[in-house]
Amino acid sequence: MTLRYKNIPIHYETFGNGPAIVLLHGFLESATMWKPLIPQLSKNNLVITMDFPGHGKSGVIAEIHTMELMAEVVDEILQKLQISSASFLGHSMGGYVTLAYVELFSEKVEKIILLNSTPAADSEERKENRNRALKVIDQNPQAYISMAIGNLFAESSREKFSKEIETLKSEAFSFPVEGIKAAIKGMRERKDRTVVLKDFKKDKHAILAKEDPILPFLEAKKLAELCDASVKIIEGGHMSLIENGNSVAKYLHFIG
Repeated sequence: MTLRYKNIPIHYETFGNGPAIVLLHGFLESATMWKPLIPQLSKNNLVITMDFPGHGKSGVIAEIHTMELMAEVVDEILQKLQISSASFLGHSMGGYVTLAYVELFSEKVEKIILLNSTPAADSEERKENRNRALKVIDQNPQAYISMAIGNLFAESSREKFSKEIETLKSEAFSFPVEGIKAAIKGMRERKDRTVVLKDFKKDKHAILAKEDPILPFLEAKKLAELCDASVKIIEGGHMSLIENGNSVAKYLHFIG
């Protein structure tokens, strides 16, 4: 299905019936990431997936895709579907957008699950890394995408998941370069939303991976606990849906 947002196509899909749960993918990913979880989640829920602007089958909206802009796109989809409240599961950048959505539309959020994500803003070092990434993309986008996707996986699992890594790369090669850059700029500019997570008084969870090369594990764990979120620790790297999908599925079943 397609939503026109400022006349730009935004791709989304729905599965099942029941209380709504919105699945928000990460950077250089698309809604296809959630395929393994959909049969389980759609048994008792209306599952909504989407491609963020500049990812998958969605077009580029602006030079910077801020977390707030992407949250507003999510809300447009929910309005179109006449959904007044939903739970949110966000992977990495999808977690940043989830928290932006909570800040803007907290009354519409029932539950938050952050997967390999954090409420923290980028450190100065991370911002510099993003600036370097923007320069590399201008010179050689395919080289950047290859490197960035490989680096999401734990070193110990890159060989095991080499086929999945190649699949992710081939999909991301089709994304518009301007969309990739717009997301990097949006993540670089995002604000700290620790207070947003802490002040959210309903159900909130964080699923973190011990060998995550992107998100410092102990730091993320400490921050999630500080915000009174229940924390589940699993093995693997940043791509938990691929590296340790069974553990993610079991925990989602456990928390309902």
